[in-house]
Amino acid sequence: MIVESHLWNSLPVPALLLGPEDLILETNPAAESFLNLSSKALIGSNLWEKVMIDADLESAFARAREKSAPLFVNDVDVGSGERAPMQCNVQFAPLQGQDQIMLMIISPREIASRIHQYASSARAARSVIGMAEMLAHEIKNPLAGITGAAQLLSMNLDNGDRELTDLIVEESRRIVKLLEQVEEFGNLQPPQLDAINIHDILDRARQSAALGFGAHMKMVEDYDPSLPRTHADADQLLQVLLNLIKNASEAGEEGGTIRLHTFYDASLRVRRDDGSQARLPLQIEVIDDGPGLPPEIAGDIFEPFVSSRENGTGLGLALVSKLIGQMGGWISVESVPGRTVFRISLPVAPDVQPDNSTTE
Repeated sequence: MIVESHLWNSLPVPALLLGPEDLILETNPAAESFLNLSSKALIGSNLWEKVMIDADLESAFARAREKSAPLFVNDVDVGSGERAPMQCNVQFAPLQGQDQIMLMIISPREIASRIHQYASSARAARSVIGMAEMLAHEIKNPLAGITGAAQLLSMNLDNGDRELTDLIVEESRRIVKLLEQVEEFGNLQPPQLDAINIHDILDRARQSAALGFGAHMKMVEDYDPSLPRTHADADQLLQVLLNLIKNASEAGEEGGTIRLHTFYDASLRVRRDDGSQARLPLQIEVIDDGPGLPPEIAGDIFEPFVSSRENGTGLGLALVSKLIGQMGGWISVESVPGRTVFRISLPVAPDVQPDNSTTE
């Protein structure tokens, strides 16, 4: 091996050694996890065929190699055919004493700023939700009276006028349902964390969806069976997955596909408000082939009262985000027409040794 194996394997960031003709000579475990490809699948392959970078770097890389000069590229999407792109900084540098050998380091961008932004908006959202809870409680009582009065009136009306009282009853009940969602959002119980199998929860959610709201969709399972258990609340995680699958079902057309994908990503870390870092290597993706999120709301889709549907309450995904956050996880979304990916990142259960094996 060109570099010391213990040093190479200990690198916490994805790294590749590149030889002539841009062939991959070596890859460290972090790169295998990040790309979701084994060393066997990577070594000997052309870099640009295995690593998808959203920038035209081949000519710039060729010049850097020719001049034995480093090359730095910031804020580009990096992925592979086996994993969704992630915004990264990429560095190329010549390996001293090794002619034509270049070191490539991929640095996934810290998402700390996004977490800080989320925390700030969450504080504001709590104030709004607190007021909404109070209003919900006060409004439900008179609504019950309005509903009851309309039902009494309908008993003495003909069919034409009864349509109006039926409308009052139906709309009142719809408002009550919305108010109950607001109350539910504000009154969540703390999660009961335990070591659970992600795939058991996914199977329950898939089976429930297939028999109900997702019956018109094709469900595809793409699981990594070697994943260790996560530390989460089973009921709350089931609620989250049902919500995401329901959204995907409502976005998809008859015969559309929902892909449930799990994998291990050792490179993913988030920075907490207290400055500490948390590893969230267990990944669940709910992928649909619907029209995608409207660009104007995609960045705020987890905020309360933001919805892509005309009659949506905007609380479903806000509730999902809150539940995942309380379990110590992270949720994100990437959406383009024809492909929307909701990705949940969760910790490994304590005292569980993760299986770092990758798939080809």
